[in-house]
Amino acid sequence: MTPALAGVCILGVALRAWNSRLTAWAAGLIGLLSAAAIAQAQPKPSDAVFARVGEVVITRQAYDEAYASAARSKFYHGKPPEAEVARLQREVGDTLVNDVLLLAEAKRRKLQPDHADIAKQIDAYEAKYRNSPMWQSNKAKLLPPLKKKLEEQSVIAQLRETVRKVPEPTERQVQAYYETHKDKFTEPEQVKVAMILLKVDPSSPKSKWDAAIAEGGAIAKRLRTGSDFSSLARVHSGDESAKKGGDMGYLHRGMLPEAAQEALDKMQAGTISDPVRLLEGVAVFRLDDRKLSKLNPLAAVRERAGDLLQRDLGDQAWTDLLARLRKATPTKIDETHFLPLGAPVATAKPNSK
Repeated sequence: MTPALAGVCILGVALRAWNSRLTAWAAGLIGLLSAAAIAQAQPKPSDAVFARVGEVVITRQAYDEAYASAARSKFYHGKPPEAEVARLQREVGDTLVNDVLLLAEAKRRKLQPDHADIAKQIDAYEAKYRNSPMWQSNKAKLLPPLKKKLEEQSVIAQLRETVRKVPEPTERQVQAYYETHKDKFTEPEQVKVAMILLKVDPSSPKSKWDAAIAEGGAIAKRLRTGSDFSSLARVHSGDESAKKGGDMGYLHRGMLPEAAQEALDKMQAGTISDPVRLLEGVAVFRLDDRKLSKLNPLAAVRERAGDLLQRDLGDQAWTDLLARLRKATPTKIDETHFLPLGAPVATAKPNSK
């Protein structure tokens, strides 16, 4: 067993003994130490192997620790759908493999960790847990693998910054990017809307929803025959906009629930909607104005287009590097413990009330 892997095992024992005040910190530290358990030589015959990346072996224990940390961050304590678990299993495996490849590339480029920054991070741990007897009694075992992982993160971050630092795009490149990504420079349609929301708890029985729809219909009829929208909103609406007479201002397409947007799409400025059922209740809308979507000219968005293109080129350079490293390094991953990617996604049961 490598020293780094021993550090993770010691941490596992320590976690069972530590009190609840350190639980959140310990969970985060597991994530930092997981990749430190990657062996740099062939494991003992009894060690379970998750992946071989060139001459480097990633143990099953290293993978399990990394997955446990990622699952805690992503799913908390809930039971996730199997399809999401399947995706996360592969993401964690890819990350561990990529880290091996990237560390080797950083070493080839002779990149060195930022020791000053690492010292600051370790000092922060010391400051936060200086009064914890458990930290004081275990830090001699925990600090070496923690420092190793921080050093790995440091050189990978430097490598990423170096690779993604691409030259500023030319004017011709920016123009071509603008022409092929006009959706990024188009202002979406906006509607100026007022709303009266009759709040209904989502779990309410059908009779209560029916009553709210009937009340909404009566309000819509009054509005169409001349009643003041602002006055009725202040009396009936349970939305925050009631304080402003129901006025919600200009809203971009996509900001409203789908049912509300569908109703507004059929309306002309100055008209009142029929009652619309939303998640939080029944709404009556007034459409005050509609601004159609508008493509901004390149001259007005030149700087933003250049920034977006440069970012995309940097992302592509990083993706290309990973692809080259993968292609150049024989890699074998044991996926026998992965769930199938086609696993069904669980759906919530509708309320039966």
